[in-house]
Amino acid sequence: MALRIEETRYENKYSQEGFQFPIHCLHLQVDKHEKKAIYPHYHEYIEVLYAIDADCDVFINGNTCTFRTGDLLIINSGENHDIIFERSNASYIVIKVLPEILYSSEQPVFEMKYTIPFLIENSKNKRYFTKEELGNDYIHDIIIHIMNEWNNKEYGYELSIRADILKVFLWVLRYWHKHELNALSQFDYSDESLRIIQQALEYISKNYATLTETEVANYCNLSYSYFSRMFKKIMHQSFSEYLTQYRITKAEQLLSATDKSISEIAGTVGFSTPSYFIQQFKNKKGISPKQFRLRFVRNSTP
Repeated sequence: MALRIEETRYENKYSQEGFQFPIHCLHLQVDKHEKKAIYPHYHEYIEVLYAIDADCDVFINGNTCTFRTGDLLIINSGENHDIIFERSNASYIVIKVLPEILYSSEQPVFEMKYTIPFLIENSKNKRYFTKEELGNDYIHDIIIHIMNEWNNKEYGYELSIRADILKVFLWVLRYWHKHELNALSQFDYSDESLRIIQQALEYISKNYATLTETEVANYCNLSYSYFSRMFKKIMHQSFSEYLTQYRITKAEQLLSATDKSISEIAGTVGFSTPSYFIQQFKNKKGISPKQFRLRFVRNSTP
């Protein structure tokens, strides 16, 4: 059974108390007679599936893998996927994380490179691990701990979940390394191109409020078109997308830590007008800057 694009639907980001939350955890139990319980869909999340008790088929962009008890499967951001339950009932855990959990807009590119293999659709890197390949209970215990933190929601649970998620992805990266599965071999990134992007990111961090892409390209001694192509290839987003996200990250810090007005913050981080800032903030965060400030203050009170 091949998955057809026209059959799929886009899944919106999960919201919690008005915020678009970068993590969403589920423990699903599905009866085999439902057969096609999980409708073909795609989303921006990187999705981790862990089978507690299952024997089913997972379809990812038309490719099939069998998902059995104790197995771990990673579905990259943007990939169409579907699960078919025909042979048995299924109990499995779903952990969805936005790529920003693995990296931030201020993160150096030498760390960003570890995230890239999980952002590429149809990545050739191994992302399905059997119970035997996982070995001991290390991954099992981490996944269970993530679900417990999600369900109990004790103070600071978001930090605990993020720390555990990083452990899961680190395990995968080290598995690739140990078995000589070069995570970046399919991307052809030279040390020089990574050095240039690192140089660009450092320049952005110091001048983000006023700079242009042309200015950064000149700083790196590259033509605009060459720099633009290189940046998108390595960062998996355009320069303008990265800069907008970076400015919004800075705005979030000011909204939560200062009493500056929305207009002041818009100008400080580099948006041309307050209205454009509000529009971009809502597009990225699903909430206005004012609402963000009010809810952040409320939710950060112990």
